[in-house]
Amino acid sequence: MSVSELAARLARHAEAVCRHYLSAGRRYGNYWIVGDTTNSKGRSLYVYLAGPRAGRWTDAATGQYGDLLDLIRESCGLIDFCDVVSEARQFLSLPKTARAPRDRPNGPMGRTNRPTSERAQRLFAMGQPLGNTLADNYLRQRGILRGADHAALRFHPTCYYRDLLTGDTTRYPALIAAVTDPSGTITGVHRTWLDPDGDGKAKVEDPRRALGCLLGNAVRFNMPVDAPVKVMAAGEGIETMLSLSYVMPAMPMAAALSANHLAAFNAPAGCLHLYIAADVDAAGRHGSERLSQAARLRGILPLVLNPELGDFNEDLRRLGPDRLTLSLRRQLVPDDMAAFLPAS
Repeated sequence: MSVSELAARLARHAEAVCRHYLSAGRRYGNYWIVGDTTNSKGRSLYVYLAGPRAGRWTDAATGQYGDLLDLIRESCGLIDFCDVVSEARQFLSLPKTARAPRDRPNGPMGRTNRPTSERAQRLFAMGQPLGNTLADNYLRQRGILRGADHAALRFHPTCYYRDLLTGDTTRYPALIAAVTDPSGTITGVHRTWLDPDGDGKAKVEDPRRALGCLLGNAVRFNMPVDAPVKVMAAGEGIETMLSLSYVMPAMPMAAALSANHLAAFNAPAGCLHLYIAADVDAAGRHGSERLSQAARLRGILPLVLNPELGDFNEDLRRLGPDRLTLSLRRQLVPDDMAAFLPAS
């Protein structure tokens, strides 16, 4: 049996494959939705269960994609393709074979980053400056009054949105954020679809999605490319970091977009103090702890910033910038407080 025949056989049993290897997910219409290839809970990865694309999958957060053989390889942590074939044949209850197909060096997983990064770059280039747009208005509703100052943010008036349940596509205005690597190269984008009438986020099932290569990268604010960064802050959400940037406009910031990506964030060389804006949920605590451990191994001092309420954007909106500033004064190192917070 050839590789394509084996993949086609798996595709005919796509839902059974998903239930076995991605048991943390569930079926939505013609899709199986789960967090990622490691079977985490979430809604980033979707697998087509029917139609001409049955068995194909995409992880919207990382840009990974492939067929069910790729999915088995990733979920089982297999390296040699012969082991992937053996696992697939065992799942299908096929007789063992002494000769396995050769690896596919140019297969889907080998083409992951380049096309999605290029799509992300094109999408960001299609955006327009944020000032006096629905995206600017959305951030102002969240208490962030200087969102238009950040080059990493743009507005797209008609950004495609695909419903993962029906497969239908439509267009909504969107806040587009550039995900960049340490050199400033765009590797991905984050989209927040907005209500056309200015009433917050679009009324869709999943109004936030990422595209491209996120791992180790981030949406960066006030981050110099050619100058050393000795002190910075990193967190999950864009609005969280924009809220901190609103009261500390000179401090470099990075939004990693999820707890797992926060744990994998690469602080720039020469960084001495890394402030971690922790979310209060279990995933947020886990991500900040892993990033703290990685920072210590590199000789960076990790310092956790804790909000008074649910997150720093809630602090900004409900308590106000003065109260948020006072809270941060209690948590910053004295030298950093003098450098990045306005005098009382």
